[in-house]
Amino acid sequence: MSVIEPHGAPAITCLHADDSLLVLVKPAGLLCVPGRGADKQDCLSARAQQRWPGALVVHRLDMATSGLVLMARSAGVQRALSQAFAERHVEKRYQAVVQGCMAAPAGGAWGSIDLPIAADWERRPLRVVDAAHGKPSQTRWRVLGHDAAAQTTRLELEPVTGRTHQLRVHLAALGHPILGDALYADAATAARTPRLLLHATRLAFAHPESGAWVQYALPADF
Repeated sequence: MSVIEPHGAPAITCLHADDSLLVLVKPAGLLCVPGRGADKQDCLSARAQQRWPGALVVHRLDMATSGLVLMARSAGVQRALSQAFAERHVEKRYQAVVQGCMAAPAGGAWGSIDLPIAADWERRPLRVVDAAHGKPSQTRWRVLGHDAAAQTTRLELEPVTGRTHQLRVHLAALGHPILGDALYADAATAARTPRLLLHATRLAFAHPESGAWVQYALPADF
């Protein structure tokens, strides 16, 4: 594990690096790619490119979400990994802490959320559940534990599709918004923590060069 430390910027952890790809740890509050404006140029990809020139973005996490992010070190690997994501050949897992006590499916089985998501054009960049115009969106979930005193539930999440803000929208639609969610939670839930309690914990996929199945994991720090 190594650390990228650009001038004056907080450290970024690299969980794995080889000639084909990078597995980086994005902290909450950092963009994956540059945004609009001079004040939004600091981002995960820019920091990575200082250490590995030419590194290319494969997928993204929301600015408020922390966890594992893949970058490619060549255009060919970028295409292969992007295709793997598009064809759902990459296993992705997240952890979140949500408001309220969610009832676990019988036997600890996985539950499923199947609610179509569309852009909320009047309140961009927000998304909304929209049965008429939304794109099919599925999320699998299971309960990892409850905190009765805090009235919260820790979940493991597996997005089947990859819509913008999907996990946040789906959980809010069930009445269990993620703690610290400034976009989709009520004011009291958003104010319970200084950050969004959503973390990308696991990535598993066929290595684009060797074909070997590889997996990387990083527990949530909340």
